[in-house]
Amino acid sequence: MQWSDEGYLLSKNNFDENSIIIEAFTLNHGKYSGFVYGGASRKMKKIFQLGNKIFINLKSRGENKSGYFSVELIKPIAPFFFDDKKRSVCILSLTSILQILLPERQINKKIYDSFELMINNLNFDNWIELYIKWELSLIKELGYEVNFSNNGNNNSIEINNKSLKIPKIFLKSNIDAIHNREIIEALTFNKELLLENFINPSRLRFPLFRNILESYYK
Repeated sequence: MQWSDEGYLLSKNNFDENSIIIEAFTLNHGKYSGFVYGGASRKMKKIFQLGNKIFINLKSRGENKSGYFSVELIKPIAPFFFDDKKRSVCILSLTSILQILLPERQINKKIYDSFELMINNLNFDNWIELYIKWELSLIKELGYEVNFSNNGNNNSIEINNKSLKIPKIFLKSNIDAIHNREIIEALTFNKELLLENFINPSRLRFPLFRNILESYYK
């Protein structure tokens, strides 16, 4: 089996002295993992920064066999934010959430497009607000939709037999200024949804970098 596709690097792990195993979120093949010969070399290191957009050629002996990737860099993402801790951690939060929650080899172009848009919007001043809304859209695409219109005049909503305060970010379309307490409120709300509906039922570990991102606003 052979195919070529574009995608974003979600994770990488050393396999041996010269090779690595990577996971990529691809446009037409979903989340896919494979071996990269020579991926641990200094020459290749700049390609394998999490969040980078890459072009992949896969060769595999069969549908259910592990494949071997040859990889080219389409667009570096991570290096532009090396001097910005918050945005760098945001990239790692984005990729780690997708890495643990996306099903293997299932195409989802809506999630792909929203992820790509979020990556491209990291230069905006309101990137954290966009990130928070991206998380909520991801939760919806993964199968759990929150309907804020059914809360009447209350500022709370019942979810999984818990009453949660609805974050201001989700109630107003235009926010002139967003304060740390409102960011934490929204991140906590999303975290509760992720834990209750996906992380805990599957006995997964909540992504470390998502917790670090949240800690910057406390």
